[in-house]
This record gives sequence, C-alpha cells and structure tokens, in this order.
Amino acid sequence: MVRVGYTLMCEQTGPKQLVDHAVRAEAAGFDQLVMSDHYYPWLDAQGHSPYAWSVLGAVAHATSRAELMSFVTCPIRRYHPAVVAQKASTIGVLSDGRFTLGLGAGENLNEHVVGGWPHVQQRHEMFSEALQIIRPLLNGETLTFSGNHFDVPDAYVWDRPERPVPMAVAASGPSSAALAAEYADGIVATEPDSRIIQLYDDAGGVGQPRYGQVAICYGPDEAECRKIVHDQFRWFGNGWKVNADLPDPDAFAAATQFVREEDVADGIPCGPDVERHVEAFRAFVDAGFTHVAVLQVGGDSQPMFLDWAQEKLLPRLREL
Repeated sequence: MVRVGYTLMCEQTGPKQLVDHAVRAEAAGFDQLVMSDHYYPWLDAQGHSPYAWSVLGAVAHATSRAELMSFVTCPIRRYHPAVVAQKASTIGVLSDGRFTLGLGAGENLNEHVVGGWPHVQQRHEMFSEALQIIRPLLNGETLTFSGNHFDVPDAYVWDRPERPVPMAVAASGPSSAALAAEYADGIVATEPDSRIIQLYDDAGGVGQPRYGQVAICYGPDEAECRKIVHDQFRWFGNGWKVNADLPDPDAFAAATQFVREEDVADGIPCGPDVERHVEAFRAFVDAGFTHVAVLQVGGDSQPMFLDWAQEKLLPRLREL
C-alpha cells in the first residue's frame, strides 16, 4: 500500500502553525509528514521561511506515529555535511526512529546566503562528497575524509537512534539516480516519471522506497483556488534548471511575470472535486512511487484542507 504524506511547507506557513498542522495531519490519518528546507520563500506572496530543523524538532516531540522527512535538505553550502549527519541523527532520536533524511543538490535561492553558488558540475561533485561523509556518520562510524570540496579531519556523531537514520536522494537523471542507489536508502522525485524509477532500479535501487510529492489546491471555490496557485505557485512550471539558479523571490517574480492563471491551473488540480485530486495522486502510484506527499497550496487553507482530507481525500487514496 502506498504511504500517504502531508507536506509541511515552510515557505507558506510560520513555525508554530507548522507544528499545529503536523499534529492535525497525524490525527487526520496521514502516514508521513515531509518538510521543505528553505531560507527564502519562492515568492514574496508566500510570506514565510522558518528554520526547518527547529520546526522538525518540535514536530518530532509533538507527534508520535507519523514518519518524518526533510524534503529536501541541501548538504553542500548552508550546511556542512558532517553537521547534517549530526542534526539528522538528533531528529532520529527525538522521533524514536521515525525520521528519514531527504537530500538534494539545492537551489541558489537558499544556498547563496552563505556565499557564491557553484557551477552545476561543481555542485554535483560536492553533493557526491557530501553523501560519502553523511552515510558513515549516520551509521556510527568515526570518519576522516579529504576531498576536493570538503575536509573532515575527525568526526563522530554521539547521539543516534537505534536504527541509523535512512537517507533518500533527489534524482532527475541517470547520474543522480545512480548516486541514490549507491549511497541512499530511497529516491525522491517531484514528477510522476516512471523513467526515473526505472533508472534507479537499474542502478541497484530495486525494492527501496520511492518518495514523490503532488501539489493540489483544495477549496470550495475553484476560481479562488486558481488565483491562489497563480499568486503563490506560478514558479512551479519553470523547470528545475531555472529554479535551481534564480537567486531570490524578486527573480522568481520576474521570471514568472507572464505566466497565466490557466498555465498553473493546468498542472495543479484546483477546487472541491476530490476525484481530480485523486487522479493527480494516482499518477505517482502508477509511476511506481511507494510514498506520495500531498502539498496543499495556500498557507491559510491548511486547517480546512486537513478536515476535508480526513473526511474525503484520505479514504479515496486508501482505495488506490
């Protein structure tokens, strides 16, 4: 059975509200809570961006059943990979082993706050080195590492859960799928693309979890939902090569100034029709994903969405 997740999106909700939504989502019956890890929101209209790891600690304490996951953390600029291993293990302890560390190569939007954004080739090299550092530290090994981008003279993580924190790596092509198969315990993708799953399987990932995310906008008024997704999520169709390199919300606003409401609504189901949202979720199931997190667009609509999800959406998704 596919595990159904709920997205705690830091870019559209403040820290206290995120913890409250996590508790409500667990009570509603969601299997997993995934959290974005940003320094900036994508657009000013979203209006938030608390420190994800502080919120994760609070969520780990406030919940008891749902799996937790960073979706996803970049371990190459804002955070040194040795520190990522330490804080992931800490969340693993606080959550009694419910945490999975989701990792990706990051975006300029969030990482440039500590310095220049490296070229894509350098970023991929840095990401590969970061995985080589994080994996053994999560496993309880004492690590000495010297690479082209990172040096770890001597590191050991003292507080770890009984079972090492599992890792999942975001992938979009053959090289990243191979990295996920070599170093991680699962793969992350935001598109229902069976090709990525096949690449991962071919590289040795058969039988491992496959994590996806589907954006929707539920509400009683479809026209209002369409306005919300255009206001807050019109960057969604830029493509990863664009989204990875734009530096700040003003740049995203400029890059999306000619995106129309219908352009965004074509890719994100809007309104009260549960079957439209189920079909968007089903695309990930059909592509071979084992865990799919629902992202409700619009920070103010989360309590309403969670009530509706408990009553209408989750029972239909369980049928899949």
